[in-house]
Amino acid sequence: MEELLVYAILLYEGLVTENEYSKRLDELFLDNPENGDLLYLEWETDIKKAIIYVRTHIDYRTIDFEQFGRILMGKLKVAYINCLDIKCFASRMYSLWASLPGDIQNIEPFWELCYADDPLSWGDEKQTRAIYEHMLGYYED
Repeated sequence: MEELLVYAILLYEGLVTENEYSKRLDELFLDNPENGDLLYLEWETDIKKAIIYVRTHIDYRTIDFEQFGRILMGKLKVAYINCLDIKCFASRMYSLWASLPGDIQNIEPFWELCYADDPLSWGDEKQTRAIYEHMLGYYED
């Protein structure tokens, strides 16, 4: 369910497409067709309802933060590499941080999303990039 939470959050923030979400949901369902949550999501045609379902049916007390983080940082790394405007990327990352569940917002590396853009206010793009690159590489071996 951690992976679907990542996709739901990124979809809500416009960082993945509905098609990407649906494709990954299909793959997860085919791997585990007895999962009731996945079955429900396969049948849900309203993407907003699907996002709400994922966000409200995950048990945040038992979430695997490492798995969640690895998946999220992998997806964000692609967005970072493909983004030509660091200010635009930074704005989206703060919005992403604000949409993370409270249990996740204040742990490393996720909390870096809320302040990584601060150096941009005094023109220090290099420092902002260093913060993002540290965050994006947090789970790399």
